[in-house]
Amino acid sequence: MNNKFLHQIQTYLQSKLKSEHYQSLVGVIGDMPRLLAINLACGFGVHYILHARGKLFEHIVFSMFIGFSAYLLIKIFKRLFWGAGTPNTIGFYIMCIVVAPLALMVGMSIAALAFNYPVPDVTAIKSPYLLSSIAMTCIVSFIAAWSFWSRARISELQAAAEAEKAKNAAIEKQAMQAQLQMLQAQIEPHMLFNTLANLQGLIAIDPPRAQHMLAQLIVYLRNTLSSSRAEQTTLKQEFTLMQAYLELLAIRMGKRLQYTLDLPDELQQTPIAPMLLQPLVENAIKHGLEPKMEGGSIHVVAEKQGSQLHLKVIDTGLGLPFNYDDSKNVSNAANNIGNANIRERLLALYGPQASLSLQANQPEGAIAHLNIPIKE
Repeated sequence: MNNKFLHQIQTYLQSKLKSEHYQSLVGVIGDMPRLLAINLACGFGVHYILHARGKLFEHIVFSMFIGFSAYLLIKIFKRLFWGAGTPNTIGFYIMCIVVAPLALMVGMSIAALAFNYPVPDVTAIKSPYLLSSIAMTCIVSFIAAWSFWSRARISELQAAAEAEKAKNAAIEKQAMQAQLQMLQAQIEPHMLFNTLANLQGLIAIDPPRAQHMLAQLIVYLRNTLSSSRAEQTTLKQEFTLMQAYLELLAIRMGKRLQYTLDLPDELQQTPIAPMLLQPLVENAIKHGLEPKMEGGSIHVVAEKQGSQLHLKVIDTGLGLPFNYDDSKNVSNAANNIGNANIRERLLALYGPQASLSLQANQPEGAIAHLNIPIKE
């Protein structure tokens, strides 16, 4: 409840104050704990070190008023001399020392009024304690000014570092997006060029089948153009694209290709980066089912395992090479370029929490396992 209340106050102040005024207010509030500690230390110093007459409580109250007066006067003179700009370091310290006696007089006068003491009696220079207080006020003002100045400079440096960090992060994000677009552009043309080549052949020998393929291609392109360039899509959209894609291939391969898609209802709206499944299915057909005389089947499955989304592309094709080693997942071989692109995209999008692995399917074929963290 307290955090919620403080957040409401912060939101209200941000809406009512200009940005620079709000930042100034935040800075003043941040200075208060340190200022109170310095004032309290001065009160104890006056009582126990200078052995001034009076009670400890009175000395603490006087120190509080003097300290707050010095802080306020320094703020005022800083604004008068340097405006909103950064003050000269030496000039700022000199100003703090000069302001100290004035702050002492103002603070003592206010404290005297608070205790109902005669102001002239309190502020009259008739006691060595007052001279000692002036000297101590000058020293404390110098030390406090150095402390607040150092804190302000550290805050400025931290803000500059955060701004530079945000700038670098934005640049890295732009570079990552450009890299992902490049990798995605390498994946998409495979299917399109193959389909157009098949369509060109069917137009002459089987116009009805060519017309059906063209209709499926239109369905596929209509869906993929709306999602493939997005940063993320849903599993439902990806499976819809897979269905259109596999239907196109089924027209070309005929009875040599059977496929099934298994997407549970509760996972349909799960977000996922686009164009991760298609290259896996494409590789399964190109390197597993197409070279096999009798063809085979493909089964695409989506499962939730804890906080991970597990996608499987299971085929009954020729299977993996006999010397295949999944630990050596980076290769320049033509049949591994698609998988290498997927791994690069996974690393860029999800980090080391995502993975792609291949294993043999029994009794024949291969299984591609794609694991990515589920973003709630």
